[in-house]
Amino acid sequence: MLLQELHEPIAAQRGVRLLLLRDDLTHPELPGNKWRKLKYNLAEARRQGHDTLLTFGGAFSNHIAAVAAVGRLQGFRTIGLIRGEETLPLNPTLARAGADGMSLRYLDRETYRRKQEPAFIGELLAQTGPAYVLPEGGTNALALPGCAELITELRGQTDFDTIAVACGTGGTLAGLLTGLAGQQHALGVAALKNGGFLREEINELTRAAAGRTYDNYQLLTDYHCGGYAAFSAELLGFMQEFQRRHGVLLDPIYTGKLLYAVLDQIRQGHFAAGSTVVAVHTGGLQGWQGFRQRFAARSAWWPAPH
Repeated sequence: MLLQELHEPIAAQRGVRLLLLRDDLTHPELPGNKWRKLKYNLAEARRQGHDTLLTFGGAFSNHIAAVAAVGRLQGFRTIGLIRGEETLPLNPTLARAGADGMSLRYLDRETYRRKQEPAFIGELLAQTGPAYVLPEGGTNALALPGCAELITELRGQTDFDTIAVACGTGGTLAGLLTGLAGQQHALGVAALKNGGFLREEINELTRAAAGRTYDNYQLLTDYHCGGYAAFSAELLGFMQEFQRRHGVLLDPIYTGKLLYAVLDQIRQGHFAAGSTVVAVHTGGLQGWQGFRQRFAARSAWWPAPH
């Protein structure tokens, strides 16, 4: 585990030590929270005797990319149910997933909304044959123990007061909360608009995994920059400057919003002087290729291909 100290003027001014946990460097093909979420699900799939993983995601999904890669690396067949119609040529995320051996199937948006219905999953399995079903984003009760291990690893390296993470489905934050076990504080930054519903999602996950809920966290819902997969010129400018100062590439869906929010919270004095804040870089950089493909005309700056 690599901890990188971020020498930010506003942090120094407020007396806050800011660290970046580089979980994006833990594995070249399965970085950050995606591997942590999959770890115990894969063990359960093997225990149940499955050789096939079936999962759901959007056309640019980090989760789809990770499941395809883990299938190739660990010998699972993989099936990806993709939201929306097939568009050729495939975007970089789906092209890579296909190259990794994933069978891609497409669901119209109305059908895709049924992805959590047991009857619908039964219909899918009748078509595909037996498979271990992973939910969208890889978030379920078995995803939490892998994320909780991050806390154990972190405590072995440094003392800290707050750990901050971006939230899509809330699974990573829920796992961190079970690892914290009521100690220290967690901060979640919702990447999607109207993300307040994540609080109940997080509470349900911790109840399922740990038998309880936690109150030692805060969920920020005002840093989505327009919504999931949306961005602003200000956010891109921030990420460009962050890369220049620290040599670290963030992604525009999750970690860019996370660091923007954390620094704004420091600026507003929400962390006590003398405290240590750890922000988690959860990866997601594969998404830059698709982001560049869709939005390059809207900005003069895009990072080099990852």
